[in-house]
Amino acid sequence: MTERQPPVGTQAPASIGRQAASGVLWLTVQKWAIRVTGFVTIAVLTRFLSPEEFGTVAAASTVLPFFYLLADLGFAAYIVQAQKPDQRMLSTGFWFSVAAGLLLTGALVLSAPLVGLIFHSEQIVPVMQVLSLAVMFTAGASVPMALLRREMRFRAIAAQGSIAAIVAQVVAITMTLTGFGVWALVGQTLTSLLLVAVLAWFVARWRPSFSFSVGEFLTMARFGSKVLAVEFVAMGRAWAEAAIISSTLGLGALGYLNIAQRLVLIVQDLTGAALVPVSTVAFARIRDSSDRLRSAYVRALRMTYAAMSPILTLVAVAAPLIIPIVFGDGWGQSASVAQILAIAGLMVVGATLDHGLFYGLGKPGQWFVYALIIDVCTVAATAITAQWGLVAVAVGFLVVAVLATASRWFLVSKLLQTSPKTVAGPFGFLTAAALTSGGAGWGVLLISTDLPPIVRIALIGITVLAVHLAVVRLFARQVIDDLAGYLPRFRWATRVRIPSTPKERS
Repeated sequence: MTERQPPVGTQAPASIGRQAASGVLWLTVQKWAIRVTGFVTIAVLTRFLSPEEFGTVAAASTVLPFFYLLADLGFAAYIVQAQKPDQRMLSTGFWFSVAAGLLLTGALVLSAPLVGLIFHSEQIVPVMQVLSLAVMFTAGASVPMALLRREMRFRAIAAQGSIAAIVAQVVAITMTLTGFGVWALVGQTLTSLLLVAVLAWFVARWRPSFSFSVGEFLTMARFGSKVLAVEFVAMGRAWAEAAIISSTLGLGALGYLNIAQRLVLIVQDLTGAALVPVSTVAFARIRDSSDRLRSAYVRALRMTYAAMSPILTLVAVAAPLIIPIVFGDGWGQSASVAQILAIAGLMVVGATLDHGLFYGLGKPGQWFVYALIIDVCTVAATAITAQWGLVAVAVGFLVVAVLATASRWFLVSKLLQTSPKTVAGPFGFLTAAALTSGGAGWGVLLISTDLPPIVRIALIGITVLAVHLAVVRLFARQVIDDLAGYLPRFRWATRVRIPSTPKERS
């Protein structure tokens, strides 16, 4: 392995902070590059593919992650936070993933007809069988990707992810325009995962040895089983939701929900997807200092709220204008659902950071209990509300999001040995900023009906952002100071060492 970072515990606080800031930037840039080009791709695909075709791939995609997780068994998460990973540990994880990937790919091919029966669709069967190749691609790249994350080489991760996504989007558009239909979505998924795997091996420059340690396997499995349980619960929730909606409202309704969720997930990816991989490593490196950990968490939470809330607020206001432009006129039923999901997204903004906190501190079991309770509530809400349509389902998601946020304050405060009020404090300015900026954006929406949709969206976005910044400056000026302090580092963090200051060390 090359270009290794210093061992855990040898880096100065300011160095960890700079690497974390740089990592967030690079992964955010990656997401922007992927999503901006992805908007063009999805705009083309939604004009050629039907809601049923999107629903078919969405249904198949809810099953695949189960197999991804079994192939990895949570070993990647263990490697990221481990104190001293060695060649024997890494090789043990790799050979297990490869063997599991082969077996699970075959199992997925054989079980596809059963999944087709569950979703009442024969078309899902061949789609899932071809998509089973994705399990091998993901399993094979598990250890190299974990090494890159552990070493905080997020610039390399961002570059390879961007390349893979853009090439996959070109493949999807080409296949759509040449009449491949639903297989264009399949081709996009497989192309992206294959390229990510190949590039990860090339960049990590690590090679496994022919060794397998039962002891190392058991150690990783004890940790990984808890990570696996968390992810299984999440995937089970997604599968149950898809099954309930498709059986109650049809695959078309699942397609409309999928588009609404895609819009909100795109927004969350653009602003907060970098938080989990970066915060897991950063928190792991300072977990032995409780004071630094508490201070770092609260500051990171404030900045997360400030960065993620404006664009989610924009979607909550302007989704009826955004969806026809991005996805086409035939997707109007997704608009109101997307608005409600955006509000729910505002409620759970801090969950991404909390996820990284629990994993970085080696507490995946506690996160599992939380995730299990919340996801069971989500499935129950979906089962109860599905009979009244997609809007009712989205309202159910929102109610659960409120409960999830409040319960997480108590869990995090116990973990950090502080009061729930301290953890919940940053949520106050988020609420004020979202309500005020959202109200101003809604006013612009109402008075601009004679303008072209794209102009209205731009005006609403400018208004939301301006009011949001004003409210944050009024109620949480320190957040703006913190963000401003990091901005100069974003450009140079990977090139030069910036002298540390007392403020940085805090």
